[in-house]
Amino acid sequence: MTDRPTPASDPVTEPGPALNLHDERARAAAWFRELRDRIVAAFEALEDSQQTGPFADQTPGRFEVSETRRRSDDGSDAGGGLMSVMRGGRVFEKVGVNVSTVHGTLAPRAQAAMAARRDLPGLAEDPRFWASGISLVAHMQNPHTPAVHMNTRMFWTPQGWWFGGGADLNPCIEYADDTAAFHAALKAGCDPHDPDYYERFKAWADEYFYIPHRNRARGVGGIFYDDLCTGDWEADFAFTRSVGSAFLPAFLPVTETRRDTPWTEADKDAQLVHRGLYAEYNLVYDRGTKFGLETGHDANAVLMSLPPLAKWV
Repeated sequence: MTDRPTPASDPVTEPGPALNLHDERARAAAWFRELRDRIVAAFEALEDSQQTGPFADQTPGRFEVSETRRRSDDGSDAGGGLMSVMRGGRVFEKVGVNVSTVHGTLAPRAQAAMAARRDLPGLAEDPRFWASGISLVAHMQNPHTPAVHMNTRMFWTPQGWWFGGGADLNPCIEYADDTAAFHAALKAGCDPHDPDYYERFKAWADEYFYIPHRNRARGVGGIFYDDLCTGDWEADFAFTRSVGSAFLPAFLPVTETRRDTPWTEADKDAQLVHRGLYAEYNLVYDRGTKFGLETGHDANAVLMSLPPLAKWV
């Protein structure tokens, strides 16, 4: 890819009713925690099942779990979550699965960023927010096994609510079959909710995960959506659950196919260079990284996505 893709048209971005949504917010937060637990268990099971390769004799990787806390400017509690990171496993060189639920008031820069994307009248007068979500990034031992990213989230202000998220595959050595299988699983998660969602959100991912200063995409894409508020909270929440549920069926088969592929030093070198590309994107362009740092969330949790080793040529 050498030409920047044409920006995809946004999905429905009306702010929706300014509801209290107390119970709905609790349900969303509980779902993100449930999904986190499911993924952590699946990844540890994958570590247990790895019986061949250069890391088979070492102890299977396990997640180290720590609480994250966020404080408001006045020192009051502003939420937090769990940071779960596995390092040096048989399959995963580094993988983080974070879940958080935070609240507070949006700083002027965050208000301006949101106002640029959607109409939220009264935000400056009442800049309260609540947000909950799950974020995952995996960097693999085997260069033939692709790195992957996934997140889903819900955001609320007194002026409206919306959902966002997606997943994308980031191989340093591309296999057409892996790309097709990953996208097929994501499409299967989208289609029951709207037959247009997959193509719209695939196009948005192609735009969002593009690196302008490198004039290329960071991987082979996936889906991405934001500001999703059709006015039907139940329908939008159901879709967001479906995206989260599609992740393991999309990623695990690709990993199981490639995790025993022999690799060379040249393959490992290509992986480290590609990781540099991934780090550039997350530090320069990623919206979630910027929001997390600007709203005072735990910096280690926000930067969990960075690879353990990378190089630049």
